[in-house]
Amino acid sequence: MRLIVHGQQAYGKSVLEAILEKDVDEVVAVYCAPDKEGRPLDPLKEFALEKGLPVFQPESYKNPEVWEQLASHDADLCVMAYVLLFVPEEALNVPKYGSIQYHPSLLPWHKGPSSINWPIIMGKEKTGLTIFWPDNGLDTGPILLQKEVDIGPDDTLGSVYFDKLYPLGVEAMMESIELVRDGNAPRVVQDPDDGSYEGWCRKDDVQIDWSKGTDEVYNLIRGANPQPGAWTTFNDNEVKIFDSRKADASGEPGSVLSIDDSGAVIATGDGSIRVMKVRADAGKLAVADYAAESGLAVGSKLGS
Repeated sequence: MRLIVHGQQAYGKSVLEAILEKDVDEVVAVYCAPDKEGRPLDPLKEFALEKGLPVFQPESYKNPEVWEQLASHDADLCVMAYVLLFVPEEALNVPKYGSIQYHPSLLPWHKGPSSINWPIIMGKEKTGLTIFWPDNGLDTGPILLQKEVDIGPDDTLGSVYFDKLYPLGVEAMMESIELVRDGNAPRVVQDPDDGSYEGWCRKDDVQIDWSKGTDEVYNLIRGANPQPGAWTTFNDNEVKIFDSRKADASGEPGSVLSIDDSGAVIATGDGSIRVMKVRADAGKLAVADYAAESGLAVGSKLGS
């Protein structure tokens, strides 16, 4: 088939690499996000240019001139690998077989832009990915293919994405292209009354309330690691908390129960969390270094 690859960043690049390596279909155009002043080239754009592929970077896909440009490629399928701009059906339906898109959750659950964060924060033990046929809704189009992954008890946003959903997502996209090429690609309509939608996981969503139970606090930290970073305060200064583990001690919520080279144990509403890495004004630090710099000590109180 003649393919348009539309995406950005490392995942978009990996999908393009996999398509070129397989050498079955022809990539006739690459679309990616517009350049940002002062920022490095998008990895997808850089790789596409290295391979001599034509690259296009529309500011919007609502423009009829962009639809005409898409039509000029005479493509069979558009492969959307990490696309943040809204693409209307007038653009999605230009290729012969339309467009397919990657979404890192098991649709219809966790529609929306932070679909990896929220299942972890909610304490779920499974998530997955969906390749679907996008429409004018937000992650509402018919489902082509799904893959499930476990969320381990100590998994973070970073480990679920980079170790599981990223590599599996590249494989799933390749499998989906093959299904379309062979005429066997399903279109399972989503039930509009089923599933869930969550918005961006932002800073305001991930402030730690140490009076909550250990599981709830730990899930919040894991689901925001590395972005946007669960946070608390010490001496009125913001501190983001990253690497952590559950601990066995107990005490007044938010109080520091112990500090050593392995981290600081902070009391929750029904137990404690061992915090190993934080980010403060001086950058990302081991807790022992942060304690020496900030004056954090046994008996100190976080979040007040």
